[in-house]
Amino acid sequence: MEQLVQITTRRPARAVTLTPGAVEKVRLLLASENDSSLALRMAVRPGGCSGFSYEMYFDSEVGPEDTVEDFDGVGVIVDNQSVDLLRGSTLDYQDGLMEAGFAINNPNVTRSCGCGNSFS
Repeated sequence: MEQLVQITTRRPARAVTLTPGAVEKVRLLLASENDSSLALRMAVRPGGCSGFSYEMYFDSEVGPEDTVEDFDGVGVIVDNQSVDLLRGSTLDYQDGLMEAGFAINNPNVTRSCGCGNSFS
Protein backbone atom coordinates (compact mmCIF):
# COMPACT_ATOMS: atom_id res chain seq x y z
CA MET A 1 0.00 0.00 0.00
CA GLU A 2 1.34 3.40 -0.99
CA GLN A 3 1.66 6.03 1.72
CA LEU A 4 0.63 9.59 0.94
CA VAL A 5 2.80 12.37 2.26
CA GLN A 6 1.40 15.83 2.47
CA ILE A 7 3.87 18.66 2.27
CA THR A 8 2.78 22.06 3.43
CA THR A 9 4.74 25.24 3.32
CA ARG A 10 3.93 28.14 5.54
CA ARG A 11 5.05 31.63 4.79
CA PRO A 12 6.46 33.10 7.98
CA ALA A 13 4.40 35.88 9.52
CA ARG A 14 5.20 39.34 8.26
CA ALA A 15 7.84 41.19 10.18
CA VAL A 16 5.30 43.96 10.71
CA THR A 17 1.86 44.93 9.41
CA LEU A 18 0.67 48.45 8.64
CA THR A 19 -2.95 49.46 9.10
CA PRO A 20 -4.59 51.41 6.26
CA GLY A 21 -4.22 54.61 8.33
CA ALA A 22 -0.49 54.00 8.78
CA VAL A 23 -0.03 53.22 5.08
CA GLU A 24 -1.74 56.46 4.11
CA LYS A 25 0.25 58.60 6.58
CA VAL A 26 3.58 57.03 5.59
CA ARG A 27 2.66 57.54 1.93
CA LEU A 28 2.01 61.25 2.59
CA LEU A 29 5.25 61.66 4.51
CA LEU A 30 7.24 59.87 1.81
CA ALA A 31 5.67 62.06 -0.90
CA SER A 32 6.83 65.17 0.95
CA GLU A 33 10.43 63.87 0.81
CA ASN A 34 10.44 63.93 -3.03
CA ASP A 35 12.64 60.81 -3.19
CA SER A 36 11.06 57.68 -4.67
CA SER A 37 13.90 55.47 -3.39
CA LEU A 38 12.88 55.94 0.26
CA ALA A 39 11.05 53.40 2.41
CA LEU A 40 10.11 53.33 6.08
CA ARG A 41 12.75 51.59 8.17
CA MET A 42 11.55 50.13 11.46
CA ALA A 43 14.09 48.91 14.00
CA VAL A 44 14.48 47.90 17.62
CA ARG A 45 17.53 49.19 19.45
CA PRO A 46 18.89 48.59 22.95
CA GLY A 47 18.00 51.47 25.24
CA GLY A 48 15.19 53.16 27.04
CA CYS A 49 14.11 52.48 30.59
CA SER A 50 12.76 48.98 29.81
CA GLY A 51 15.56 47.62 27.62
CA PHE A 52 14.58 48.28 24.00
CA SER A 53 13.17 51.19 22.04
CA TYR A 54 11.70 51.58 18.57
CA GLU A 55 13.24 53.57 15.74
CA MET A 56 11.43 54.65 12.58
CA TYR A 57 12.96 56.72 9.81
CA PHE A 58 13.12 56.91 6.03
CA ASP A 59 15.93 55.01 4.38
CA SER A 60 16.98 54.09 0.85
CA GLU A 61 19.66 51.54 1.81
CA VAL A 62 18.60 47.89 1.86
CA GLY A 63 21.09 45.39 3.21
CA PRO A 64 21.33 41.79 2.03
CA GLU A 65 19.77 40.46 5.25
CA ASP A 66 17.04 43.10 5.58
CA THR A 67 13.41 42.08 5.33
CA VAL A 68 11.41 44.23 2.94
CA GLU A 69 7.60 44.31 3.04
CA ASP A 70 5.28 46.13 0.64
CA PHE A 71 1.97 47.68 1.65
CA ASP A 72 0.17 48.99 -1.41
CA GLY A 73 3.36 50.58 -2.73
CA VAL A 74 4.71 51.69 0.65
CA GLY A 75 7.94 49.87 1.45
CA VAL A 76 8.93 48.87 4.98
CA ILE A 77 12.47 47.70 5.78
CA VAL A 78 13.34 45.75 8.95
CA ASP A 79 16.91 44.81 9.77
CA ASN A 80 17.85 41.23 10.60
CA GLN A 81 18.45 41.95 14.30
CA SER A 82 15.03 43.58 14.75
CA VAL A 83 12.84 41.23 12.74
CA ASP A 84 12.20 38.69 15.53
CA LEU A 85 11.47 41.43 18.07
CA LEU A 86 8.95 43.03 15.69
CA ARG A 87 7.41 39.89 14.14
CA GLY A 88 3.64 40.07 14.36
CA SER A 89 3.60 43.78 15.26
CA THR A 90 1.11 46.25 13.83
CA LEU A 91 1.93 49.88 13.08
CA ASP A 92 -1.11 52.13 13.28
CA TYR A 93 -1.63 55.85 12.83
CA GLN A 94 -4.35 57.75 14.66
CA ASP A 95 -5.25 61.38 14.12
CA GLY A 96 -7.70 62.37 16.82
CA LEU A 97 -8.27 65.07 19.39
CA MET A 98 -6.96 63.01 22.30
CA GLU A 99 -4.22 61.07 20.57
CA ALA A 100 -2.36 61.59 17.33
CA GLY A 101 0.61 59.75 15.91
CA PHE A 102 2.02 56.33 15.23
CA ALA A 103 1.55 53.45 17.66
CA ILE A 104 3.11 49.99 17.56
CA ASN A 105 1.15 47.05 18.91
CA ASN A 106 3.81 44.39 19.51
CA PRO A 107 2.73 40.94 20.77
CA ASN A 108 6.33 40.18 21.78
CA VAL A 109 6.41 42.83 24.51
CA THR A 110 6.39 41.43 28.02
CA ARG A 111 6.75 44.75 29.82
CA SER A 112 6.76 48.40 28.79
CA CYS A 113 7.67 51.60 30.57
CA GLY A 114 5.26 54.28 31.71
CA CYS A 115 6.21 56.65 28.89
CA GLY A 116 5.39 53.97 26.29
CA ASN A 117 8.63 54.48 24.37
CA SER A 118 10.58 51.43 25.50
CA PHE A 119 9.84 47.77 26.22
CA SER A 120 11.32 44.41 27.12
